[in-house]
Amino acid sequence: MTKTKYVIKYKLNGERRFEFAQLQTNSVEEAKEALAEIHDATDEITDITVSKAL
Repeated sequence: MTKTKYVIKYKLNGERRFEFAQLQTNSVEEAKEALAEIHDATDEITDITVSKAL
């Protein structure tokens, strides 16, 4: 399966952030896994949206 570059928009501890990630789908679950790899388990990640990067 090929991966596509997506932008993940989210809030980290209440602060609006975004990251780019290579994902197989635009699912929120897959985005959560990608964000968990780069942030601490104690961080609060909310309001996740995923869309194709331009």
